[in-house]
Amino acid sequence: MHPSAPSPVSLAVISAGIGYARPTRLLADQITESVCWSLTVGGARVEVEVLELCRLVTDFAHHSAMGHLSLDLREAIAAVAVADGLVVATPVVVASPSDVFESFFGVIEDGVLSGMPVLLAANSGSRWRPPELGRVIRGRFTCLHAEPVPTVVIAGPEDWEGPAHGCSNRLRERITQAADELVAAVSSPHTSG
Repeated sequence: MHPSAPSPVSLAVISAGIGYARPTRLLADQITESVCWSLTVGGARVEVEVLELCRLVTDFAHHSAMGHLSLDLREAIAAVAVADGLVVATPVVVASPSDVFESFFGVIEDGVLSGMPVLLAANSGSRWRPPELGRVIRGRFTCLHAEPVPTVVIAGPEDWEGPAHGCSNRLRERITQAADELVAAVSSPHTSG
């Protein structure tokens, strides 16, 4: 390898959808695409690992009952711990993230996410969204000493009513803004736990 070749930027993408998870995963994919485009335009190489938390439901149940982490759950936590930045998308009911979102970030030890840049996104099934929704989701990560970017991307049913593979202009603008903030954060030195 050429001595001046930079290390790739490692991005962990967490989709916390469960049941009818397509809109949440679609939101995560749209954001990831925007972040990767911005990074590669800046000359960076990007490595992406996508974690579908719905696949770990049984592991969360075993952890709750037995108190130990399965191999799959340990590997998921390790992927998050070594990332340069996180994209986290969760469905919300009223103002609460999904149960798998709560379960996953509940088993991550204090300090693992210290200083980690995080782009937060929520997919709401309702056109009405409580004004504190972004604050509630950000609060989960500030407790873990992570560093959420200022813009929280919140999508509703109206954002997916356009073209089959597209989203509304309003959502696209929010995604671009948040992606630019994450790119700036992962491009700056930060202290990780």
